[in-house]
Amino acid sequence: MTDSQLQTAVEGFLRYLKVERQLSPLTLLNYGRQLTAIIGLASEMKLSTWQQCDAAAVRSITVRSRKAGLGPSSLALRLSALRSFFDWCVSQGQLKANPAKGISTPKAGRHLPKNIDVDDVSRLLDIDINDPLAVRDRAMLEVMYGAGLRLSELVNMDCRHIDLATGEVWVMGKGSKERRVPVGKSAVTWIEHWLDLRELFGPDDDALFLSKLGKRISARNVQKRFSEWGIKQGLNSHVHPHKLRHSFATHMLESSGDLRGVQELLGHANLSTTQIYTHLDFQHLASVYDAAHPRAKRGKS
Repeated sequence: MTDSQLQTAVEGFLRYLKVERQLSPLTLLNYGRQLTAIIGLASEMKLSTWQQCDAAAVRSITVRSRKAGLGPSSLALRLSALRSFFDWCVSQGQLKANPAKGISTPKAGRHLPKNIDVDDVSRLLDIDINDPLAVRDRAMLEVMYGAGLRLSELVNMDCRHIDLATGEVWVMGKGSKERRVPVGKSAVTWIEHWLDLRELFGPDDDALFLSKLGKRISARNVQKRFSEWGIKQGLNSHVHPHKLRHSFATHMLESSGDLRGVQELLGHANLSTTQIYTHLDFQHLASVYDAAHPRAKRGKS
């Protein structure tokens, strides 16, 4: 039995995501992978058109996906892709209703992000600057930790995106959302040191951070360099860019207690995403409560 009719509809949906929604290539790839897997399952179930897919069929796809080894997070991603596809089919008049709308997904456990403590961050950043690439790496580490950037935001930063006078950088975050964030005096100092050496690499364009070949540094190269510095500086935990972002968020929240402020700095669309950091230092928050709240004081009548 052919699944060409199933595939044709999916291809139309992916074109819509690319042209009208202008989603990133990685997002399109993820949608494509999930829907291709779903087509395979639908074919096993003898479905030749999406009109034959009802709520019972969606539940069957869920069960088959789970038996194939998909964990809660992956299963939620698969059903999310299917819901989005069916919503599009409804908008195109191909379906009367979305059969996946009422299907619940198993909740994935929320893993608390790991962070580096303040002392270890200081040790990591205490780099012996004996060559220009070390200066570049120190600047990248300072900016990553100083502004809590995503890896993509760091590598896509151009020289025109930094304002050394105000100590701010302009970044393009998820969903093509722009934001200006402070990076701190230390990061500004090391950006200035790096800019004094940057021309030695014969830059091809306006990219702030360059590889040794003078091209914009790749995300993979940044990950590799950060990991190497973690080992060189004697840190016990693996150092990667996202861990520095987590550390920025945790340390900012511990010091300020300003959840919405940290949300803005991180570029989170939803406050619930930022709230995960409130679990990281519950003992600290509890001690603040005990010291400050009138009803928390003990031993007094």
